[in-house]
Amino acid sequence: SAIHYLAADGLEIPAFVTLPPGVTEAKNLPLVVMPHGGPAVRDNGAYDYWAQAIASRGYVVLQPNFRGSSGYGRAFMEAGFGEWGRKMQTDLSDGVRHLAGEGMIDPERVCIVGGSYGGYAALAGVTLDAEVYRCAISINGVSDLRRMVNREARDTGTRSHPTVRYWNRFMGAEDRGRNLDAFSPALLMDRVKAPILLIHGKDDTVVPIEQSRVMANA
Repeated sequence: SAIHYLAADGLEIPAFVTLPPGVTEAKNLPLVVMPHGGPAVRDNGAYDYWAQAIASRGYVVLQPNFRGSSGYGRAFMEAGFGEWGRKMQTDLSDGVRHLAGEGMIDPERVCIVGGSYGGYAALAGVTLDAEVYRCAISINGVSDLRRMVNREARDTGTRSHPTVRYWNRFMGAEDRGRNLDAFSPALLMDRVKAPILLIHGKDDTVVPIEQSRVMANA
């Protein structure tokens, strides 16, 4: 089902909720938050095999279209510029609080799972927002933002390449990206209280596998 909830700053966040089979009214169930990749894409109401598979195991699944998602107008997407690990992240935990307030989920049993940008959000969930989640699964996720930007600049041969500018704009990089260290999960391991599962394809062409190796080493 499609829902909307308010972020802490009052922005309305659209989302989709999938319930376990046979459940028409969820009460105090465990939750998996599943932020999409991109980040400038969106989830929709079409069949999603990840959400259905997870829900079939008894979990509520929340798929928030956090600020920065596409499909809701330019202003909504641009609201995500510079918000990696910031409001794009709290939009997710605001969704958890909304469902807890509705009595649908148990706030003590929440996991965050995602791929690519969603993998970053999963890792940020247990570092930057550590009190909300009991576990995280990152699939091909970003763990060190400055390293990611610097690699893109090296691979493209210039920091003015459109891909590098895209990453810088969304991440909010300043001073050659040094401010990004404060939002890089691999550099925030002292905050982790929950188990993390890392999955990464060695031939991923968007997020290099070194991002998960850096996280594993940390």
